[in-house]
Amino acid sequence: QVQLVESGGGLVQAGGSLRLSCAASGRTFSWYVMMSWFRQAPGKERAFVAAISWSGGSTSYADSAKGRFTMSRDNAKNTVYLQMNSLKSEDTAVYYCAAKHVPRPDQIATEISEYDYWGQGTQVTVSS
Repeated sequence: QVQLVESGGGLVQAGGSLRLSCAASGRTFSWYVMMSWFRQAPGKERAFVAAISWSGGSTSYADSAKGRFTMSRDNAKNTVYLQMNSLKSEDTAVYYCAAKHVPRPDQIATEISEYDYWGQGTQVTVSS
């Protein structure tokens, strides 16, 4: 089991920045664990934002996040981050951290169904 706790959400003006964190505990980084961020806006389905491999060498971003968001990880701290810059009102959503044990250190995935563990979410609100 892996437990995930997100933090760092809040209210920010359009054009501003936020850094989300996701702390993992349990059966964490002693295995290969790929991590992702998803988000869910009101009235919409949960959608992929960014993913990172256990090694950190592989990343993937949704088109809406490319050039503005950066996902990183610190395996020593069992934590992943999502640096969000140039925020827009359409980035308003609950952001969820997700994880899955995988056999390869460079493996990532972008589908919700690929992930076994989820955090409770953190609210990001961007005012225009």
